[in-house]
Amino acid sequence: MSNIDITVPTLAELSSHHSEKWRAFPPHVIPLPVAEMDFPVAAPIREILHSLVENSDMGYLGSIPEVGNAFSAFSAARWNWAVDPLRVRIATDVGVGVVEILRVFANPGDRVLISSPVYQNFYTWMNETKLTCVDVPFLYQQSEDVSHAWSIDWKGIEEAYNSGIKVHLLCSPHNPIGRVYSREELNKFISLAVKYNVIIISDEIHSPLEYPEHPFVPILSLGKEAQDHCVVVTAASKGWNIAGLKCAIIVSGNEAMHEKLNQLPPALHYRASLFGAFATAVAFEKGVPWLDTVVTQLNHNRHLISKLLAEHLPEVTYIPPQHSYLAWLNLSALNLGNEPSTVILEKSSVALNPGHIYGAQWGQFARMNFATSPEIITQAITQMAKGIRG
Repeated sequence: MSNIDITVPTLAELSSHHSEKWRAFPPHVIPLPVAEMDFPVAAPIREILHSLVENSDMGYLGSIPEVGNAFSAFSAARWNWAVDPLRVRIATDVGVGVVEILRVFANPGDRVLISSPVYQNFYTWMNETKLTCVDVPFLYQQSEDVSHAWSIDWKGIEEAYNSGIKVHLLCSPHNPIGRVYSREELNKFISLAVKYNVIIISDEIHSPLEYPEHPFVPILSLGKEAQDHCVVVTAASKGWNIAGLKCAIIVSGNEAMHEKLNQLPPALHYRASLFGAFATAVAFEKGVPWLDTVVTQLNHNRHLISKLLAEHLPEVTYIPPQHSYLAWLNLSALNLGNEPSTVILEKSSVALNPGHIYGAQWGQFARMNFATSPEIITQAITQMAKGIRG
């Protein structure tokens, strides 16, 4: 039994927080859209932040080999992935990192592959870089297994590769559907990248939040061809709930890719924060016991949702995700019109992410953040049922 306290404050206490999650809606709304956690931040992270503040150590970020060293040790222990600390770069956040990598490998008008439903900012990043989105959606069918419910359209994927895409933007593990790619699937993507000379940018920000039965596979751990064609962007921000501190990392697997990424603007490093970089290093070095405690709670929460929906909203289709803390809900059987999440907000004062932001055709779905207490999850789902039933 862990002695790490991750007791979630009450809704009244949480409503005093200053982040977007708690300021985007009126106080009476239970906000479950934004992907941040309600658990108290890990003690080692709080200690480094307190130390920096108490010593008035709040200047610009300079050299920080601690991040590369800590991430390398964490990756070796967690995934048996050997990372060269010197090939770990700092970026402001994952979004800024992806945008700048896209500018290295593609020019305005070039085509970039995604598979919807996918994290909404994938579209934002392509719009910012003036790239053309090529969407090969997942194939959806009813199943109790996420990987079967959301299968990869391999024929469509290869056709997209063959059409001349420059970059495949991969969400691994996948947000919002809660899917972990298998080693075989990742190797198939890599083989296509080699065949058609495509770069894969793998957004692995949710990777630390894995459940034992679905281990995460870092794409750069899969050998030379992966190292030749793939770049990883990740962060401690999701795993340790420190997104507001602003720091992400970019990882390359060999010297050739590292040299190619020297085209990234030097300011990418300096636009990250001192707080974020040192908190990131401490998270990877000292934060694993806290992370494991949180994952145990999340594991409980993801199955609690199944029980609550079966009891209160059996029409909703939900498959417990294979990673992280995002529930992907099929609301179509509720018959709430074209924007079911809006109706739920109006009738029950529970806020969810509307499915259409992850791809226009997914409007009958909604994403729900369950990185909170069982009590808040229970209140949210019972309120949803009461509001919908009238």
